[in-house]
Amino acid sequence: MLLKNRRASICLAWLASCTLAVTAPAMAQVRLDHTAGTNPIIRDKFTADPAPLVVGDTLYLYVGHDEAPREQMFDMREWLVYSTKDMKTWTAHPPIMNFMNFKDFKWAQADAWAAQAIEKNGKFYFYAAVEHDGTHPGKAIGVAVSDKPTGPFVDARGSALITNEMTPKGKHNWEDIDPTVFTDDDGTSWLAWGNANCYLAKLKPNMIEIDGPILEITPPHFEEGPWLHKRGNLYYLTYASWDRKTQSSEHVSYATAPRITGPWTYRGQLTGPAANSFTIHPGIAQFKGQWYLFLHNATLTIGDTKGAIGRRAVTVEHLRYNKDGTMKPVVQGELGVSVPPAP
Repeated sequence: MLLKNRRASICLAWLASCTLAVTAPAMAQVRLDHTAGTNPIIRDKFTADPAPLVVGDTLYLYVGHDEAPREQMFDMREWLVYSTKDMKTWTAHPPIMNFMNFKDFKWAQADAWAAQAIEKNGKFYFYAAVEHDGTHPGKAIGVAVSDKPTGPFVDARGSALITNEMTPKGKHNWEDIDPTVFTDDDGTSWLAWGNANCYLAKLKPNMIEIDGPILEITPPHFEEGPWLHKRGNLYYLTYASWDRKTQSSEHVSYATAPRITGPWTYRGQLTGPAANSFTIHPGIAQFKGQWYLFLHNATLTIGDTKGAIGRRAVTVEHLRYNKDGTMKPVVQGELGVSVPPAP
């Protein structure tokens, strides 16, 4: 079955079975101690779509909470955040936003899909993919704001930042997903997102409005999950890729450019597929002198519940660069960052 058809079937199944959930009580912070670097790194819940953010001496990891009761379905109602100071021990914080009674993004009706947070002007902005209510079709991107990286986050606009009508080229209504946000050296912030097509737009200084036209920067084999970062003078667009002729699952590929607007040069695959999951989602951060690549697979078992397409688990690997700026291929494994990075 084609990947897009898989995702469409999953989305329809979720919507058909969706029921309102009762509001969950606030969760206290929990320390998660386990063998340093063992993948998956988060073991108290099923988590997906990792998005790291470094603030001072702490790395915060934003994830969606996978709660699917059946294997072939996504059921994601809230976003979680974990933090670490040593990449060994993680602190689980209370949920930062959720769809319990649909109270956080009032204009949205479902789905806590991929999201990313960024710090700007002393505040933290959280960009998230959701299902819009009946006033707009399909997926949309909202933005929330908080004074702290652990939230709580509140809707910064009262409406979607990106809606399906703003990107009419797409042939399906879930192309406006997976936001990534990046602030350049000159202080300008950019938003990229997409499924099948990859879009880029400059953000106004207030971080809650688009400033100028929406550009298309789709690299070869792009499927979803873009991530922007910069190292030296080189810009990187890393993403979940899918070669329809040769692959049944997503890989991670990347492109580089001398400017954020391109031209982008395809550099090939960075990883193979995720174990037991047809989706994969990259997140990249430099923390305490080391570069890390966060991903997800579906190998975690919690109690009697095994990993599956709708029950994924976040992993992390060392990320290394060649002298010319290209990234060295990453092999995913159970040992993760417990093994020192190779030279």
